[in-house]
Amino acid sequence: MAKTERENQTTVTEFLLLGFKLLPHLQTLLFVVFLAIYMVTMTGNILIAVVILADHHLHKPMYFFLGNLSVLEICYISTILPRILASFISDYHGISFSGCFIQFYFFAFLAGAESYLLSVMSYDRYLAICKPLHYVTLMKNRLCAQLSLASWLTGIVASAFTTLFASQLSFCGPNEIDHFFCDYTPLLKLSCSDTQQTEMVMTMLGSACTMPPLVLTLASYAFIIITILKIPTTSGRSKAFSTCSSHLIVVTIFYGTLIIVYILPKNNTLKDLNKIFSVFYTILTPVINPFIYSLRNREFKEALRKVINRFVSLGSTMEILPQ
Repeated sequence: MAKTERENQTTVTEFLLLGFKLLPHLQTLLFVVFLAIYMVTMTGNILIAVVILADHHLHKPMYFFLGNLSVLEICYISTILPRILASFISDYHGISFSGCFIQFYFFAFLAGAESYLLSVMSYDRYLAICKPLHYVTLMKNRLCAQLSLASWLTGIVASAFTTLFASQLSFCGPNEIDHFFCDYTPLLKLSCSDTQQTEMVMTMLGSACTMPPLVLTLASYAFIIITILKIPTTSGRSKAFSTCSSHLIVVTIFYGTLIIVYILPKNNTLKDLNKIFSVFYTILTPVINPFIYSLRNREFKEALRKVINRFVSLGSTMEILPQ
């Protein structure tokens, strides 16, 4: 009887993503801005991955993790942005019931994986700067692969649980999601079943995917800063601080906005700002993350120059070959 009643209630077959529909006068501008961000993100991350694969001098732990981050960012932003771009040029804003939860699964999976991958990258820098004599023996290829795999698997497992719990809810009323992607907070608002248990599980999993890696990241950079302060030259300290501050800004934006959206208690102000905070960790960090970690690195820039020269030389050779 209860099962039949639930089936009769679950009448929602699709959701409508309102996105930025409340800003009709900015649709064209937002489309251009987000399209530019998507193109830069895809081009930049693909280029970074190609350079790391092509130059054997970059086959080191730091660049192995950076390559993982680039691949992750390509998948991450592709889960969100194409549908946003389509909504700007189309009057149809619908997404199927199953499509919504598939998008939510991949978003949660990739966000969780990135959270741990960033902490692994900070730990790698901690070993390289604070324990340089033991770095080669500690950070071996096997450990790098294990840490990277653990980051990906953590995201996969955590997102599987959150998606499973969310998909068990009944949706029998309004189907308009006041967001630009299928996120669990606006989904819970639409459910006509008791969401208390689901909210508790998702808060616990959200905390597990953000707080431990955040603590590890902050601890790593705290030790790094202490080591930097011991550098005798002012120029050396300045250069090291510049690099660390860039990394800290990025991870603070990523972790900070995730904590605000998914862990902190929701008052009316935070609810209204959730969509804005979501832009930071879904769109902005994917475009700036790899560039902060790569383009401020002299070794990577030298490898990039070599790869570009190699392709230019290859193109010139192909042009002068007889047809």
